[in-house]
Amino acid sequence: MARGLELTPRLRRLADWVPLGTRLADIGTDHAYLPVWLVLEGQVASAIASDLRPGPLQRAKETAKTYGTEIDCRLCNGLTCITPDEVDTIVIAGMGGETIAAILSAAPWTAMGHHTLLLQPMTRSEALRLFLMDHGYAIKREALVLDRGTIYPCMEVIAGQMRLSTGQLWGGAFLRQDPLGDTYIIQKIIRLQSAIAGLRHSERPDDYEKADRLREIVTALLSMREEWRHANGPGN
Repeated sequence: MARGLELTPRLRRLADWVPLGTRLADIGTDHAYLPVWLVLEGQVASAIASDLRPGPLQRAKETAKTYGTEIDCRLCNGLTCITPDEVDTIVIAGMGGETIAAILSAAPWTAMGHHTLLLQPMTRSEALRLFLMDHGYAIKREALVLDRGTIYPCMEVIAGQMRLSTGQLWGGAFLRQDPLGDTYIIQKIIRLQSAIAGLRHSERPDDYEKADRLREIVTALLSMREEWRHANGPGN
């Protein structure tokens, strides 16, 4: 542990995936716990911590000061203040999947093949996976982390091509043998079934079509769950 600074499980998973000696940028850093921890551990050559709001950025500066570390704190929207040649690894965590997709869309150089992206969406992970598939990114690995009662997907992403099925878009790209995979898929199914139940009371034709689409997704997730159970042996 870096001088008493302890990371949450989801941040620790991301930290474990940060390459040794990399030049890091942590986007939406908030308290900057991750870059400060990595600097204390000697795992990164340099660290940029950026945030959209002055308040969180001030907290980041205070964290760096408290632990006696030097990190470059920048006030900016997404990657607008980061140049491609000053970082190797980019962490974007703690925000919705659509927001992460928007940040990457505004910085197309992240798909040029020179950077590793470590992404951790809090919500709408399916929207992020779809964006990545359609815009020249590939998920190299994905894992689930349980943090304070909630399961979060963490993704290591590089430039490349990939094709994901409907089940993979919603249930995870490479989670067939993840210990939390079954629970993650079940939670997705329950939320979708709840949405379908709500749409049944609607009289709008568009909602009928939406319900049919959600049923197709549920069917795909049920198939994914069977694959998970088969991959993890009897008794699951």
